[in-house]
Amino acid sequence: MRVSPTQCGNIFHDCLDSYPNANQLSISPILIPNTQEVCYCLFVNVCPGYKHYLNTVFFLLSIEGKPIPTELRSDEAELRKAIEFDDEAHEKVTTHIDDEYAWAGVEDPKIMVTTSHSPSSRLKQFAKELRLIFPNSQRLNRGNYVMSQLVQACRANEVTDLIIAHEHRGEPDGLVICHLPYGPTAYFTLSNTVMRHDIPNIGTMSEVYPHLIFDKFSSKLGERVKNILKYLFPVPKDESKRVITFANQDDYISFRHHSYKKVEGKIELSEIGPRFEMKVYEIRLGTIDQSEADVEWRLKPYMNTAKKRKFLA
Repeated sequence: MRVSPTQCGNIFHDCLDSYPNANQLSISPILIPNTQEVCYCLFVNVCPGYKHYLNTVFFLLSIEGKPIPTELRSDEAELRKAIEFDDEAHEKVTTHIDDEYAWAGVEDPKIMVTTSHSPSSRLKQFAKELRLIFPNSQRLNRGNYVMSQLVQACRANEVTDLIIAHEHRGEPDGLVICHLPYGPTAYFTLSNTVMRHDIPNIGTMSEVYPHLIFDKFSSKLGERVKNILKYLFPVPKDESKRVITFANQDDYISFRHHSYKKVEGKIELSEIGPRFEMKVYEIRLGTIDQSEADVEWRLKPYMNTAKKRKFLA
C-alpha cells in the first residue's frame, strides 16, 4: 500500500503496542532502484540477533508527487547527475578566473609580505607598512631565499597570497602579487610613494578589517585587477571605521587609506597612510616562480594607439 509519512508513524506506534517486549523496533528506508519511491521496511527484534519483517510501506518521495515515468527510469541515473548542477550559478560560461577565486571569501586570506634581495632601510619600512595594511599578514625577511623556496614554503603553510616589494635606489617602485597555490600573478609599478614613516607624529593605526572602495574598474581587465586586489582582504564588519580606496584614473590606481568618525552628525575623514600610485603592466596565469607561465595580459606602451587606450575603465 502507499501511505503518507504520518500513517507510517501510526503504524510504527501500533507495532510498539503489539510488541511490548521487543528489544528494538525500527523503520529502515530503502530506495527502490530506478524510481523515486522509498520502501519503508518495519523491523522488530523479538530476540537478540533476529529481525522479524512486519510490514512494508511504499511512500512516494517526489516533489511532484508522482513516480518517475517508465520510459525515463533507465536514464534516471544520468539525468539526476545532469540536473545536479543545473542552477543559476552554473548557467554562465565558466573560465579560469572562477576556478582561481572559487573559495575566496569563504575563509580569510593569509598573506606573506617580503622584499627583494638586500633591501634598503626604506624598503624595509615600506614592507612593515604593507603588513599593517593587509589583515592576517606576516612579514618575512628575504635573506638568501630564492623564489621557488618562497613559493614552496608559502604553499606548505597554506598562504593564499605572496606580496613582494621592489625598489630602485631606495624608493619602492614595484609590487608583485602572487595568488597561491596556482596563480595568477600580477605585476604593478609604484610611484609617488608617501609612507607613514615620512609623516611626524602620525600615531598608531587600527588593524580592524577595512571596507574597500573601487572606482572605475568597469572593463573586463578592470574586473580582473579588482578581484586580485579585493581578495587580499577579509570580509569586514559593518561597524568598521577603516576604509581603503583603489581609485582608477587613466589606468593609474591611486591607493588611499583613511579612517572616519562622526562629529556632530558629519563624517570626518583622516588619512592614516601610506599612499601611492599603482599601474598594472602584466598578469600571468601561473605563480611567480614559473617562468614558463602563460601571459594573460601585458601592457604594450609603444604601440601607436597606446596613449588613447584605457584598459581598466
